[in-house]
Amino acid sequence: MVKVRLTDKKVDEVVKNICGADVLPLIRKLRGKENVSEFKLADALHDDIKRVRNTLYRLYGTNLVEFTRKKDKKKGWYIYYWTFKPDQIRFLYRKIKLEELDKLKDSVKQEHTQQYFVCVNECTRMDFEQAINFEYRCPECGELTTQEGLVNNSKATAARIVQLEKEIKKL
Repeated sequence: MVKVRLTDKKVDEVVKNICGADVLPLIRKLRGKENVSEFKLADALHDDIKRVRNTLYRLYGTNLVEFTRKKDKKKGWYIYYWTFKPDQIRFLYRKIKLEELDKLKDSVKQEHTQQYFVCVNECTRMDFEQAINFEYRCPECGELTTQEGLVNNSKATAARIVQLEKEIKKL
């Protein structure tokens, strides 16, 4: 079995998904380095130390970084040194893909158990209950709705499910 190499783009995707896009510049500064002072990170990012610490704690909460602390002999307080943990990315990437797969499978299941109605002008898509409430008329333009066929959305979703399953197996 061929393992999927987690590219920088995939690492960024995972970090962004887990912690938010604002974390990416910090991760890029940490990637490939060990024991980087939080003060050096703040200087490199031209950002306030409090914001950098907050971001580091968010990353720590998801187990993407680890730290060591050393006492500053002159000032007497602790300085934290941070290291990015790339080995955690593969686990989180797999978790994200499994969640996406579950959502898609639920969506397919719902598509097969529900009836949907669409406007002829493609304004809206409603489930059976909504269609009854609007008397089978589009709430946007007032046109009659028609029952949607299952084939349209199911093919694209099924293809994505197959793609995700293959990708997850490679992880």
